[in-house]
Amino acid sequence: MKAYLVLENGRVFEGESFGADIGDTIGEVVFTTSMTGYLETLTDPSYAGQIVLQTFPLIGNYGISLEDAESGKSYVKGYIVKTPCDEPSNFRSEGTVSDFLIKQGIPAICGIDTREITRILRERGVMNGALTLNPDSVDMDAIKSYAVLDALEQVRDYGREVIDGEPGGKRIVLWDCGLKLAQIRNLAERGCSVIRMPDNATCEEVLAEKPDGVLISNGPGDPRENTALIKEIAKLTESGVPIMGICLGHQLLALARGASVEKLKYGHRGANNPVRDLVTGRTYITSQNHGYAVSPENLPKGTTMRYVNINDGTCEGLDYEDFPGFSAQFHPEACGGPLDTGFLFDRLLQLTSNS
Repeated sequence: MKAYLVLENGRVFEGESFGADIGDTIGEVVFTTSMTGYLETLTDPSYAGQIVLQTFPLIGNYGISLEDAESGKSYVKGYIVKTPCDEPSNFRSEGTVSDFLIKQGIPAICGIDTREITRILRERGVMNGALTLNPDSVDMDAIKSYAVLDALEQVRDYGREVIDGEPGGKRIVLWDCGLKLAQIRNLAERGCSVIRMPDNATCEEVLAEKPDGVLISNGPGDPRENTALIKEIAKLTESGVPIMGICLGHQLLALARGASVEKLKYGHRGANNPVRDLVTGRTYITSQNHGYAVSPENLPKGTTMRYVNINDGTCEGLDYEDFPGFSAQFHPEACGGPLDTGFLFDRLLQLTSNS
């Protein structure tokens, strides 16, 4: 069945429907350069409200294995690929990408010029778009005015949850803004007990868990909208409890300390982003998924940029001198992507031992 992508600049691309039934689905169109990890992409809550385009042309060749999912469902508004694989080859496969999208109710389009769309987004910046069966039926004003609002409410699937660790292990509160399950796995592998708390938990509720440390997770949307959560994080930084932030958590922690955040032209989404450690000079290849970045200019007193993106010079991580804390814009849990920076979880545990 013919289907279309309509961008807010008026460009129309013809393809075929291969996921759930397409209505006039509107979202922010973004691209990811990852060659693998498409299930992790589809189940990453950070993509809530977005129509995701895969730049790699063949998607689905190893099928779907739900054991690899990063959350219990898909939050994307739509999915765009060049060529989906209908006959995956993998002993772990439980079905095709199309099967998964249909079950999740996610509309998708294939047979489309993904290279040209990517060029447009790189040159013009991310823009809104609609997936439709009839390009004449879409409301261009609705496309242009679309915004990802109340993003954390969209991904708030859990209340308090405890994952017991090894006897004598550290007790870590994971402040859940739309986390990837690999963050829990990384802490559990280090013997930690993980107390998963929703984003609308208060600082007092977090401290009542008597944590050895707190990890603020990734998540979707504009970090600047979360004013209540930012105030709670600011109070937490006065408690002396060690804090680590990942992606959105990195941005929220920076805002809580008085830094500013800006929207990037087309963001960083992929598994091959080079990042330099400004202390050691070492370069890491990282997994990333974000459309906003902390401004490196005029950082608050006691805040130092630790990591920088080699491609564009944007801030990729901060160290804090006036409380035991640090943050990373990239994903040390990596799924899917390289495992170069998993040591950051060890750094958090080291802070808990020193505090």
